[in-house]
Amino acid sequence: MLSFVFFLSSCSELPQQEGETHSEILSDEIDILMSSSMHPDKSFSSRWSVTRTLLEGGRQEGVELLTLNNGKLKIVVIPTRGMGILEVNMKELRLGWDSPVKEVVHPSFINLDSRGGLGWLEGFNEWMVRCGLEFAGHPGTDEFLSNSGKKETRNLTLHGKIQNIPASSYEVIVDSEEPHRIRIRGTVYESFFNGPKFSMVTEISTIAGTDSFQISDLITNHGSLPQEFQLLYHGNYGSSILEEGASVHAPAKSVTPMNPHAAKYLDSWNKYRGPIPGFVEEVYLIDPLGDENSSAFALLANRNKTQATSVRWNLNELPCLTIWKNTASPEDGYVTGIEPATSFPFNRLVERKYGRVPQLLPGETRSFTLNFGIHLGKEAVDGLIEEASKRQMQSTLQLIPDPPSTK
Repeated sequence: MLSFVFFLSSCSELPQQEGETHSEILSDEIDILMSSSMHPDKSFSSRWSVTRTLLEGGRQEGVELLTLNNGKLKIVVIPTRGMGILEVNMKELRLGWDSPVKEVVHPSFINLDSRGGLGWLEGFNEWMVRCGLEFAGHPGTDEFLSNSGKKETRNLTLHGKIQNIPASSYEVIVDSEEPHRIRIRGTVYESFFNGPKFSMVTEISTIAGTDSFQISDLITNHGSLPQEFQLLYHGNYGSSILEEGASVHAPAKSVTPMNPHAAKYLDSWNKYRGPIPGFVEEVYLIDPLGDENSSAFALLANRNKTQATSVRWNLNELPCLTIWKNTASPEDGYVTGIEPATSFPFNRLVERKYGRVPQLLPGETRSFTLNFGIHLGKEAVDGLIEEASKRQMQSTLQLIPDPPSTK
């Protein structure tokens, strides 16, 4: 059973947690949408709140932020930008990165077609960005059948449109039954005439006082015909954990470089260097190794194995994993991506040839769930690395030296 209610106020219930880092926010006021004090009939392990902030100034004018503070984690959601997540903070650890894009850019200021289809990058600074839904991956030319049945070409832009479509609605929900999970649920539509007719209903949720949270999405095809779709969860990590000597632990059947440049560094695909001015990105395509329940797992740990973050997902939903290494200078964006997806980030024309572009039947809905954890202390991190190592022992990791053909 679920219960939900909104309440607007002009003060904040919870103080800033010690050691948190976050983006500078300019706003008129902060509204409390919901809090633990509004549920006296429920027992929570920690006080919590969900607040709303309206940004002002520059290209972030009119952007809404929702902050879910579960008493241990603070999760900042952006309804204006496709229900993406700006950052997550817990004590001294932050999930996020320091992008050269300093504002939370309103989609009205984004031209996806600019710079040869790279306009998406003008707003790219979130921790979690969804890529899709009609298409994701690299910009370039694709072939498709028009509504007249003729084969035509279309120039696709980088990573699709969903991140630059504001949510049409959102609500805060608290489960009536223990452990009283707190949910921010939003709906985003990517729909147009003679094109896809998608809805995405997403929930970002957590339990009060815990160090974990969940993203759960439902994608529906409201059209009368089958519709191709792609979905990539572009998680970006730059501050706190990423540093020289950091490592990613992702049990896998194989690792393949995306291009000849990445192939040069294949042997160190899971190790990170410090910031390097002029660094050329390295991208690796992972065939994840799941457990008996098709659950996949990836962990990013710092050099001393005292801080880490994990993501778990189901391979039946998201069979592909991309590791994006961009250890450039801090001024240019020192960051790595851990990206579970329905496909790899080649242009849709390439992914279709490899059979990695799924379809939704008319009226069909598919679900996608990712569970994230933040882990502090060497004992906790070592335990997760051991878990990854034991799973990898079930299969020999194959390092494939040649990038896939894109012809």
